[in-house]
Amino acid sequence: MKKRALVSVFNKDGILELASFLDSAGWEILSTGGTSKYLQDNNIPVTDVSSVTGFPECLDGRVKTLHPAIHAGILARRELQSHVDTLRELNLSTIDLVCVNLYPFFEKVQENLTLAETIEFIDIGGPSMLRSAAKNFRDVIVLTSPEDYAEAVNGLKAGNVPLEFKKRMAGKVFDLTSAYDAAIARYLLDDEYPEYLPLSLKKEQSLRYGENGHQSAALYLHTDRVGVLGGMKQLHGKELSYNNIRDLDLAWKAACAFGLPCDNTLPFGEDDVRRLVPDAAGGNKICCVAVKHNTPCGIALGNTLLKAYEKVYACDPVSIFGGILACTTKVDAATAAKLGELFLEIVAAPDFDNDALEILKKKKNLRIVKLAKAPAETHEYTAVDGGLLVQQSDRRLIEKWEVVTKTAPELRDIRDMIFGMRAVTFVKSNAILIVKDEAATGIGGGQVNRIWPTVQSLERSAAAIKAASESGNNPARVLASDAFFPFSDVVEAAAAAGIRAVIQPGGSVNDKLSIEACDKYGITMVFTGIRHFKH
Repeated sequence: MKKRALVSVFNKDGILELASFLDSAGWEILSTGGTSKYLQDNNIPVTDVSSVTGFPECLDGRVKTLHPAIHAGILARRELQSHVDTLRELNLSTIDLVCVNLYPFFEKVQENLTLAETIEFIDIGGPSMLRSAAKNFRDVIVLTSPEDYAEAVNGLKAGNVPLEFKKRMAGKVFDLTSAYDAAIARYLLDDEYPEYLPLSLKKEQSLRYGENGHQSAALYLHTDRVGVLGGMKQLHGKELSYNNIRDLDLAWKAACAFGLPCDNTLPFGEDDVRRLVPDAAGGNKICCVAVKHNTPCGIALGNTLLKAYEKVYACDPVSIFGGILACTTKVDAATAAKLGELFLEIVAAPDFDNDALEILKKKKNLRIVKLAKAPAETHEYTAVDGGLLVQQSDRRLIEKWEVVTKTAPELRDIRDMIFGMRAVTFVKSNAILIVKDEAATGIGGGQVNRIWPTVQSLERSAAAIKAASESGNNPARVLASDAFFPFSDVVEAAAAAGIRAVIQPGGSVNDKLSIEACDKYGITMVFTGIRHFKH
């Protein structure tokens, strides 16, 4: 009996070569619509599906292959005599190869089409044929990707398509259709936490290794939306590693929390600031962030990129070595020259001057990354054994602006307090950040109590605090905390180090102890009413 293949593809890559081989090998090719015309225009004989079903294509192409004559031919088990007899009684023939790829829903869902327009790119017949063929993979070769055509042809030429290959192709079908359906579900659902979590991700690349050399790893990106990494362009350097990508993600989020000039979204918490402390809102300063081991080791604002970078470097000139640097404006030659003075893993920015690129590219392994989008994910996912934890992304900054001490902050203090609270949200809890002139001068976090990171951040800031006090330029220093103080010990340490303003969520049963300590030393303190744990 003559073998039959059903070919219906949106992506025409490689299909002429496959169809030409099948035709030369004596296969009958069934096809539909645009694929049928494309093959015939290239002199490959085709049998229209409607001549097999006895039913015309209808409803603007919505119904073509949804017919028993097609699915019975695919699903019939050749080793079961009852199935063979049924096909003979119904005058139906088997279909032995199905080559189908789907309407481009992944791409179209990102084009801001209307609901009615987007729905028309939901493929029904394609997934149905693929799933039928995949279920019956022992008897039917099923192909979804041009990259697999050659292996199928080689097997057919040899007269033996391995069962393992057929099984793998069937697995690829359900891998594809599950992601396809998940993208559709995500588009149609209006439920923040649905009963089943629809995630649609495609492997972008295998990574050399994971967090450590003995761990394998890969990068997956969403199919239905282009996030920061999906729009990334690497201009120079080695491939990004697992740790690079994690650190880059954090560095970029932290930088964009203070605003990205090429993006229209408000920086993190800006709506809260404008509502509660409008005098401290806004500003067009440039942000620069250095990250090491997934925590910031420097973060600052400046009127120029060079100034912002110099503040970042001054915060921790030891830890920045081998770190990741992200900034919110184009990198110029002057800044690039300074960056070239130390070893960095990555420099990321919206753009780079040609002269800056020429300087940075002298470092062969330095990864130069161009990022143009502000982070926009609404939720965060953390793997736990057996499942995922899902939570909203932290987008609120302050719930209230409550001055709880006798001394009120000055405007310059307020700006540093807002800066500190933004920056501290990217530091591992318990997080303490010391600020002067919209720059971190000491960062402590990731400890199991609050006094240890307080002492660490104050020690790292000691020289800057002393210089500020002696210069009289801006002696006010700010301490920001991601959570409340259960005791007065943080305030006591801050007072001894010359801190003049504190911002923290408040909410401890012992708030009174910290307030009294602040009043004792003439320190101003503000409660924000919202904590920012980062585990």
